[in-house]
Amino acid sequence: MTPEIKPEQSVELLKELHILTRDGKLNQDSRRKLKQVYHLFHFIEPLLEEMMASKPDYTLADHGAGKSYLGFILYDLFLKSHQGGHIYGIETRAELVSKSQELAARLGFSRMSFLNLSVEASARTALLPEQIDIVTALHACNTATDDAIKFALQKQAKHIVLVPCCQAEVAAELNKYKNQSFGKTPLSEIWRHPIHAREFGSHLTNVLRCLLLESHGYQVTVTELVGWEHSMKNELIVARHTGHPRKDIRLRLEYILNELNLESLRERFIY
Repeated sequence: MTPEIKPEQSVELLKELHILTRDGKLNQDSRRKLKQVYHLFHFIEPLLEEMMASKPDYTLADHGAGKSYLGFILYDLFLKSHQGGHIYGIETRAELVSKSQELAARLGFSRMSFLNLSVEASARTALLPEQIDIVTALHACNTATDDAIKFALQKQAKHIVLVPCCQAEVAAELNKYKNQSFGKTPLSEIWRHPIHAREFGSHLTNVLRCLLLESHGYQVTVTELVGWEHSMKNELIVARHTGHPRKDIRLRLEYILNELNLESLRERFIY
């Protein structure tokens, strides 16, 4: 077996995920994909170990699951060799849900379930437990990441792992009220030019998300997933619940939204 692949991994799964070629080989592209997988797993494995030690029947919900790439890798590298734990893949495209169900059955991954639901609808369904211990959202586009955060808060998640992408809502709001902002604050110079509005809006979105999580009692770390193909830069936000909400952080959120003339986004980032 190729030395880069962990001996306990399912070769069939790696072929299905196109990490291995059909004849079981690694090419340059698949080596890169495998490196990405191990890099992300490096951040999530300690969370799984922590939950397994305190709550063997822990649950994980993966939002915007797509082909359930992340869920299958976590199951193969961790859950398969440990008792307990259940992964729920939540995806809006019915054909991808069906394919994931078929693959899980073929591999014998019995502690995986797949739901054809939006992130918002998943918070209300009886098909999920009342509490979800770990919530992940890998490249949930634009406000779908915010829906995943809201879901995690409603489900009292102990850990949240996010890789946001395509966040355009804040930039759109900055542009919508640009003329008013020029008269209100000199900070509007930060987003006077369209390219700056886009980049600043994307950055600000993740800043606001981190502050929201901190205000609800999460300890937040932010790092970068290097070399992921989805974009040149991928922020990885990992939040651990401490049980100590921060009113001072909420006040900072309110100040930022007011100062940048973004009161229209109050309901999304302050609750």
